[in-house]
Amino acid sequence: MGIILVTGSCGLIGSETVRFFCEKDFRVIGIDNDMRSYFFGEEGSTNWQRERLKADFNNYEHYDKDIRSKEDMVRIFKEYSSDIDLVIHTAAQPSHDWAAKEPYMDFSVNAYGTLVLLECTRKYAADAVFILTSTNKVYGDSPNFLPLIEEELRWEIPEDHRYRNGIDESMSIDQSKHSLFGASKVAADILTQEYGKYFGIKTGILRGGCLTGPNHSGAQLHGFLSYLMKCAITGDKYHVFGYKGKQVRDNIHSYDFVNAMYHFYMNPKISEVYNMGGSRQINCSMLEAIMLCEEIAGKKINWIYEKKNRIGDHIWWISDVSKFKKHYPNWKYKYGLKEILIEIFENGKERWTT
Repeated sequence: MGIILVTGSCGLIGSETVRFFCEKDFRVIGIDNDMRSYFFGEEGSTNWQRERLKADFNNYEHYDKDIRSKEDMVRIFKEYSSDIDLVIHTAAQPSHDWAAKEPYMDFSVNAYGTLVLLECTRKYAADAVFILTSTNKVYGDSPNFLPLIEEELRWEIPEDHRYRNGIDESMSIDQSKHSLFGASKVAADILTQEYGKYFGIKTGILRGGCLTGPNHSGAQLHGFLSYLMKCAITGDKYHVFGYKGKQVRDNIHSYDFVNAMYHFYMNPKISEVYNMGGSRQINCSMLEAIMLCEEIAGKKINWIYEKKNRIGDHIWWISDVSKFKKHYPNWKYKYGLKEILIEIFENGKERWTT
């Protein structure tokens, strides 16, 4: 089998990708220099995951390198060159709020780092499939101008609206407020599309909703369900920002997201874009998530409400995944919302209390 190269290999999607492909007996090369600890402090560090992956898999090789370093990336790509079958790019600065503090760093990681990887793929592994973990934040705040209806625990959209089953890829990414994080991810998203259209590289862009699962190093600024459950276990205070706590998110388990990437890899296309989240099947509001976490943890969460919402944050987001399902009809969800939260709870209670 060929080589799978994974950036951000110790993060949520990256580590799930490593496990998925290692268990299928691929040789996996991981690149991760624990930038999350710089972004979010020690609580966001992924070093624990790196050590776990190295211990669990002898077909995993780790490189503690920065994707922005052309020299290091060229060296790695040259070493494996045409043996690379697939590049899965999950490394990113993932937070709205953090990006506004250090916009140069945010853009260099999300946009420039992606450019470095695309160029290395083009020059040294041109036959490889390249998949980008993008985000629904490329649509900016356009969803906030939908005719939303306030219900007791959530915002909803009218039953006869075209987006009732979720937002599809036809929504414009232009003329909206993205946050600086959203803007840098737009750049990465468009670059990846362009390398497909212009150079003919087999590129796939998966615009994720809330990506979640037990391997998330949840922090206040990123990792909604993971950090919420962490607060349920530890008693730490959780902050709900704006929209009365009724903002809706669709949630997709990291396994289901990686399995979608695997389906794309097995039948790749050129420059295809897919919205990829929990859809109408797996979604919740903040208030609904708090109630469910309290039920699973068996105690109340210490949370407070702050009226001011985060800039560019979505009031309501549900992904329409019908395009992906049409292209890959054998792909299906494995995890529902409660199963996701129970798994986060079971995997996190020991790690977060020691």
